Amino acid sequence: MTADGAHILVVDDDEDILRLLAIRLKARGFKVSAVGSAEEALARIAVEAPRVVVSDVRLPGRDGLALFEEIRATRPSLPVILLTAHGTIPDAVAATSKGVFGYLTKPFDSQTLLAKIDQALNLSTPGLASDKRTTNSTGTAGDWLEGIVFCSNRMAELMAEARMVAQSDASILIRGESGTGKEILARAIHRASPRAGGPFVAINCGAIPEQLLESELFGHVKGAFTGAATSRVGLIQEANRGTLFLDEIGDMPLSLQVKLLRVLQERVVRPVGATRAEPVDVRLLSATHRDLDAAMAEGQFREDLYYRLDVVSLTLPPLDERREDIPMLAAHFVQQVAAKYGKPITGFAPDALEALAAASWPGNVRQLYNVVEQSCALTSTPLIPLSLVQRALRVPAMETLNYAEAKQRFERNYLVQLLKLTDGNVADAARIADRNRTEFYRLLQKHDLTPAMFRGEGVGGGER
Repeated sequence: MTADGAHILVVDDDEDILRLLAIRLKARGFKVSAVGSAEEALARIAVEAPRVVVSDVRLPGRDGLALFEEIRATRPSLPVILLTAHGTIPDAVAATSKGVFGYLTKPFDSQTLLAKIDQALNLSTPGLASDKRTTNSTGTAGDWLEGIVFCSNRMAELMAEARMVAQSDASILIRGESGTGKEILARAIHRASPRAGGPFVAINCGAIPEQLLESELFGHVKGAFTGAATSRVGLIQEANRGTLFLDEIGDMPLSLQVKLLRVLQERVVRPVGATRAEPVDVRLLSATHRDLDAAMAEGQFREDLYYRLDVVSLTLPPLDERREDIPMLAAHFVQQVAAKYGKPITGFAPDALEALAAASWPGNVRQLYNVVEQSCALTSTPLIPLSLVQRALRVPAMETLNYAEAKQRFERNYLVQLLKLTDGNVADAARIADRNRTEFYRLLQKHDLTPAMFRGEGVGGGER
């Protein structure tokens, strides 16, 4: 494997060893960050997540084992390689059982370290931690991430975990608010899995009535119920040798939860009205925005099914927790929508982009797409202006005026309202404004207002 500029973080308080490791890794083509303590390492990881961490066990303050524990808690898919002296070998072996990628005993051969790093890179997702961008080009490592756009460390870490668990056949529960892109992530996991050549079948459990959902999932035989004129293969069987995605699994009725549990336990499915079950080979992904712990406590969700579904849990963050992704997402959506409408739109004006980045996004990525689409549909210029973004966000447009401009606008509007109220009668308007007529006329002249403009036809009255 070639290094391809992969980012490696090296941690050692011995400056000579640190310098030597950096030289060897850079010579191999790696991008290297070198720090002397666990605290510095954690700070560096927060700024830019590396692909692999190589750390000495003996460090000042927090040691390498404590650093590993912190990384395991916050970034479980980030491989950590420990460098140990003879006295710390038992600790390193214990850490391996907890998930450390490997350890090398000092003094170690540089080729052995490079081989271990290569092994770790083979497990991490190419391009996510270093480039933090995706590509839709065919034949590239980013194909599985088609449609998922991000540059944030948080999403990079999540995608690294998704890529790792995709290789297994474990059931995955995807959590996240509505509009965060749970089905898009499920499709990406399918594309990254050994089942990529098989079907991907998705169904929203909350969008179909209970009577129809059973037939949709499990299928039925002819005559199983009124209206069943022909037999029908269920979606579980359609997903055979592929992936079944059950969206909003928390809305599945209890009666169907029992049947689904049987499918997962026995790997067979029995269509409605059938006398025998048929074998099925599916990988199950599910998603929910509901609190399933609360649903179980209320007796609305089976605990045994929950543990079958939640072998691995992935949580998509809401959009307001990954704001650095908003400009990239907005640009991606502009490209899509501009092509859809055949419009020469190049992007957003700077103040419009600032408004997008600062907005509240209760509808998450789905809402952002809708805002972009509405703005593209209404714009008549290549750069989408702030006013259209505010309209799509339902935010009242507000001009930025200095004090003199704001005062002048208020004064003019006030005079107009007075003249409308008095039907152009200057004496009445001046009296209401508590100004003498001479001063009031001066104000009208300042704003190019003529009393006659406000007089209705056929109206008599006092002095004008």
